[in-house]
Amino acid sequence: MINSFKKGYQPGVPLLPKTRLKADSKISLFCFPYAGGTTSTYSNWDSVLPPAIEACPVELPGRAGRRSESPATSIIALVESLTPALLPYLDKPFAFFGHSMGALISFEVARELRRSHELAPEHMFVSACRAPHGSRSRQKVIYDLPEPEFIEELHSLNGTPREVLEHSELMQLIMPLLRADFQACQTYDYVHEPPLDCALTVFGGLQDTELTRSELEDWCGQTTSSCTVRMLPGDHFFINTAQSPILRMVVDQLSAWTR
Repeated sequence: MINSFKKGYQPGVPLLPKTRLKADSKISLFCFPYAGGTTSTYSNWDSVLPPAIEACPVELPGRAGRRSESPATSIIALVESLTPALLPYLDKPFAFFGHSMGALISFEVARELRRSHELAPEHMFVSACRAPHGSRSRQKVIYDLPEPEFIEELHSLNGTPREVLEHSELMQLIMPLLRADFQACQTYDYVHEPPLDCALTVFGGLQDTELTRSELEDWCGQTTSSCTVRMLPGDHFFINTAQSPILRMVVDQLSAWTR
């Protein structure tokens, strides 16, 4: 076990706060949050998705029902803990959706499932994240900045509500989680392996200054199957403002299980 994730997954802790509510579902869609995010990003997806698709938001350590656990400071540490905890839920076809940090997590979980269990998602949806093998020369490292500069960077990213950023006591509570998540992303080192075999859909925001379309298109090198890039209105956190078109595309790509 990697030291940065000291407590690991604890049996009984709600890794999946909501699952198996759709008795007739044919495919599970595991959803991974962005840095500082929670399962609330995906809380209403089941009300929009058809009965055949069950959204299963994955709760990461250090937040909500797992707030007593130490947040991980490494993507690989998260993967080592999440993968065995997910195995009992992989009893039917499954797909992954990950936004920003969640895209890296889902990618590495898919590779670990292939290595250790010969399992693979039917489809992967990666959102607002440069390809894992792509250059990170434009990535600004912020996780170790002094507090005023770190908060200023959070303001510019537009992912944390202003009322939270301006609430000093609340920020003191969530600062360790935010720093840990950004450290996990900004210290990630890609290790080459053969491409995945599942189809990829890549989402990007038209007003996202953090990523270019070509950086998103680089994801196509990570699969031997089809790869589609879709650009949507919004900044880096378009997942909160463009939910309807995202879910329409998810349903379209998973249509084989909704007939």
